[in-house]
Amino acid sequence: MSSIRDDLRRRTAARAIPPAEPDGADAPLSARRAESAAGEANGKRYASLPFAPVNPGLAERPRHVHSLFEFWPPALFYAPVIAYWFWLGFRHRSLTLPTVANPLMEMGGLCGESKTRQFATMADEARAWLAPYVSAVRTPAGNPAETVEALLRAAEAEGFGFPLVAKPDIGCQGAGVRVMRGEADLLAYLAAFPVGERLMLQRLIEHEGEAGIFYVRRPGEETGRIFSMTFKFFPYVIGDGKATLAELIRRDPRAGRVPHLYLPRHRDRLDWVAPAGEKVRLIFSGNHCKGAVFRDASALVTPALTARMDWLARSIPAFHFGRFDVRFASAQRLLEGEDFTVIEFNGGGSEAIHIWDPDADLGSAYRALFAQIRTLFEIGAANRAEGHAPSHWRQLVRSWRREFALKRSYPLTE
Repeated sequence: MSSIRDDLRRRTAARAIPPAEPDGADAPLSARRAESAAGEANGKRYASLPFAPVNPGLAERPRHVHSLFEFWPPALFYAPVIAYWFWLGFRHRSLTLPTVANPLMEMGGLCGESKTRQFATMADEARAWLAPYVSAVRTPAGNPAETVEALLRAAEAEGFGFPLVAKPDIGCQGAGVRVMRGEADLLAYLAAFPVGERLMLQRLIEHEGEAGIFYVRRPGEETGRIFSMTFKFFPYVIGDGKATLAELIRRDPRAGRVPHLYLPRHRDRLDWVAPAGEKVRLIFSGNHCKGAVFRDASALVTPALTARMDWLARSIPAFHFGRFDVRFASAQRLLEGEDFTVIEFNGGGSEAIHIWDPDADLGSAYRALFAQIRTLFEIGAANRAEGHAPSHWRQLVRSWRREFALKRSYPLTE
C-alpha cells in the first residue's frame, strides 16, 4: 500500500492541486477555487438559489433551479436511449450483450445484483476503503428482536454501531435506504422489510460530501479512466419562524416542483415550524430520483484520483464498467485519491449522473448517455470474443421485474 500511496502523491504533485486556503474553511479545496475550476469547463459562474445545499467542493449554486428536462417523465426522457439500445443490439447481434460487460457480476450489474456478493469480491486491501457492513435475511419465522440483536452483535464485531444505515441487498436508486438511530428504528425497519430478502447494515459515514465516480476500463487496457464525476448536494430549506415545513417545501423553487419526493419523508413533522435561520435537510439518500441535487465535477478529476479508482476497480475481478459512490470530508483529499469511503459500487446499470446537473443541456446529456451505452456494448463485445456468453433476454427481464417489485416493497427511503 505504501508504494501505491507514494505513487499517488507523485501524481498529485505533478497535477499541482492548489493548497488549502488559510481562512480555516472546512474543505481544503475552497468553494471559490472549486467554482473557478468548474467555470473553466462551462464558462459560467453560479448564482445563488433560495435552497441551501451543503457540500465540500462545488459549494456555489448552479445558474438554474433545474434543467429543461430534469423533471420530464422517465418514459419521455429515456425513449431515445432505449431506441439507441435496440439499434446497438441489432448492430452487435445481441440485446443483452451488456450482461457480460462485467462478466463475473450478476447480469453484468444491469439489474438484480447482490450488493453483499459484489462487496465480497473486492480484494482484502481494497475493502479497507469500503464502509464496513453486515447482513442478514429477513426470515418469516423467529423473533425479530433476536434478528436485530444478532445484526447488532455482528456490527459491533465490525467496529460500528448506531447511528448506522440500513439498506436492501438488492436495490437501486436508493430504494429502502434509511438511517437507524436506535433499536426501535431497526425493529420497525425489519418489520416493514419483505420476508425472505436480505438486508444490510452499514457504518454511517457522516461526511456531507458525496460523489458518484463513473469508471471505465476496456478489456486489454492497462489502465482505466474516470468517464464522469458528480458531486451530490443534499437540499435544505431554511426556516423563517412562521411557515410550516410543508409550506417551506411547497414554496421552494426546486423542491416545490417535486413535493412528492419530500413530503412523505417528513410526514411526522410537516406541521412543525422551523426557527428562523434553521436549515432543515430534506433527504439523506444521495439519489437524484429521491431529491438530491447533482453537480458535474468532471472538470476536477485528477490523475491521482484516477489512479486510485483504477486500483480499486482492479481489486474487483473482471470489473470494467460502473460507478463508485463515495463519501468524503475534504474535496481536496478526494482529488488526491485519499481519505474517502466507498459506500457502494454498481455495474452495467450505472448512469453517468452528471447529466442531472441543473445547468446541463439536453444535447450534452444524450451525448453522454449514448457514449456510455456504446462503451457498454463494446466492452460486452470484447468479453464475448473472449468466450463469455450474454444472458438470455428472458433471464434479464425476470431479473429486472424482480428488482422492480422489490423496490416497491421496501421501506420508504429517507
